[in-house]
Amino acid sequence: MEDLKIKNRILKLREEISRLRNEYHVKNNPKVTDDVYESLTRELDGLESKYPEFADENSAVRRVAGVPLSKFKKVKHESRMLSMNDTFSYDEVKEWETRISKLLNKKHSYFCEVKFDGLSASLIYKDGAFVEGSTRGDGYIGEDVTENLKMINSIPLKLTPPYPSHLEVHGEVLMPKKVWIALNKIQEREGKPTFANTRNAAAGSLRQLDPKIVQERKLDFFPWDLASIEYNGKKLEIKNHSDKHKILRDLGFFLDPHEKKAQDLKEVFSFIEDIGKIRADLPYGSDGVAISVDELDLQEKLGIVGKAPRYMTAFKYPAERATTIVTNITVSVGRTGVLTPVAHFNSTFVAGSSVSKATLHNMDQIERLDIRIGDTIVIQKAGDVIPEVVEVLTKMRGGKEKKFKMPSICPMCEYKVEQRKAGLAGNSSSVAFYCTNKNCPARNSRGMQHFVNAFEIYEIGPKIIDRLKEEGLIGDSADLFTLESADLSGLERFGEKSADNIINSIEEHKKVLFWRFIYALGIIHVGEQTARDLANHFHNLKNLMSVSIEDINNIENIGPIVSESVFNYFHDKSNLHFIEKLLVNGVSIIEEKKKTGNLTGKIFVLTGTLPTLSREDAKKKIIENGGKVSSLVSIKTDYVLVGVEAGSKYKEAQKLGIKIITESEFLKML
Repeated sequence: MEDLKIKNRILKLREEISRLRNEYHVKNNPKVTDDVYESLTRELDGLESKYPEFADENSAVRRVAGVPLSKFKKVKHESRMLSMNDTFSYDEVKEWETRISKLLNKKHSYFCEVKFDGLSASLIYKDGAFVEGSTRGDGYIGEDVTENLKMINSIPLKLTPPYPSHLEVHGEVLMPKKVWIALNKIQEREGKPTFANTRNAAAGSLRQLDPKIVQERKLDFFPWDLASIEYNGKKLEIKNHSDKHKILRDLGFFLDPHEKKAQDLKEVFSFIEDIGKIRADLPYGSDGVAISVDELDLQEKLGIVGKAPRYMTAFKYPAERATTIVTNITVSVGRTGVLTPVAHFNSTFVAGSSVSKATLHNMDQIERLDIRIGDTIVIQKAGDVIPEVVEVLTKMRGGKEKKFKMPSICPMCEYKVEQRKAGLAGNSSSVAFYCTNKNCPARNSRGMQHFVNAFEIYEIGPKIIDRLKEEGLIGDSADLFTLESADLSGLERFGEKSADNIINSIEEHKKVLFWRFIYALGIIHVGEQTARDLANHFHNLKNLMSVSIEDINNIENIGPIVSESVFNYFHDKSNLHFIEKLLVNGVSIIEEKKKTGNLTGKIFVLTGTLPTLSREDAKKKIIENGGKVSSLVSIKTDYVLVGVEAGSKYKEAQKLGIKIITESEFLKML
């Protein structure tokens, strides 16, 4: 009987503490003082410690920092974490609205919410309990930061009943402005680097290996999407994005109260203006407003393009601006050899931190701005983060300003600099300048850093790469895979433990996905998405190394400039030697398995808007069933899948006699 009384008391305490947590963190309306809340949690903690048979790992008092981790493991997201395309003016928002309206041809409403500036994270709940949390990473795979997320009080460890059997939530980890200010004072007092803004502080805090540090830094979490919800294995039908917010609040999450369902752009712009007036006074850093099509069926119809949903856009407020004087213009050398001009200026405080330099991107930008050494310039932070030069105050000139000229000799290796079109030799009409030395130390170091990041060997940073090069231990990225602990532990400031961590990480990442291998090579114009496209299309290294420019150009979203760059890379002897060296040193590629099915070997071209499938969904179905997707109609094309407002590809298919099919005909083929 005594046990039953204790169990009931524990359950009552949990219920009351959960209710009070909800009042404080979700409704922002605390009903009791902090000492009352703490008294209840102390009692619960005492009972659970004394009677462990009644303890619950998701109890409120279990927010206790565990043992520090040695590293974060990788975790695959259940639903892809997307990013948004930005707009910077009402005209750009109108252009976005025009594009989606043409595709929908149906009245729709909008949902507007504040876009907070933090670190994106995904939370997984099973049977109401928080079981896993991860960072965004590349959108597909992130880092498991479950223990750190448990330290955030606004993340419920147990959902408010009736809770779903499965829930996936995407949101933003934030640091309140007042916490950021206090943290920076502590950092200064202890002689440590301060955080430039609340976003950097939140990101740096969440990625601490010691959960205790995360707990001390008082982070918060704001959900911005309910990615998936199931009750007893059945997905909950939800009509609108705005409904998702209500569901999340009912489950115990804290969402910002500043949101609005808008019927037209006039109401959207009104919300943007209202938030603009109070943005500086909000408790969290914000850089804009997220605007979504509210109806979820219409969101599905609009689909996703690249990394961003077509049904959503972010309006960014004009950045804070300041004036300063250009003291010098230098060049930096990137991993592909491109020379980028950089403006140096007197240290200037803008949008929360001091800045003293900004990229000028290329000679076109310099000529467009007519920027000179000695000029008074206007700078701002793009997205409140990256400093950029937006204007030159030419009327402030005194006559002693100097024009900048791109050097003809690389400042890092003294090799010849040449001008090329889009990274390809032999075309001198472009604004891009390249160091011609493949072994330029700047190219080499940045190329190696790109390589280890692509391989996810995060234990190796720029300073370690430079140190290993100075000691003669590595000459290129392939040499990393021959290193042993003894090579590192003997170096000054390299202990046995840190050496082992680096070597273990290298060993763990010798097996790499094909798209990561391609991306790591640093081929000019091949970013992460293009690397994925190449891997998905050619499946293995042997295929990729033997293709023609036309084969590459036939891949959707890859044009002739990128095709030529990829082709040239795999026909350069030094590059082939580097690839061979990687394989000899133990790197093995996890090949993207070739899909087989009803569409095996068939080439499809898509045009127009399909009735129910987004373009991404149609492409996925084609590839999953063994087919290929091309961006061009040719005699090799087997089918042209047409939708509403089909363009010139439809006419080209008719002209060539290519079979034209509708969505319903296509679905019957699967």
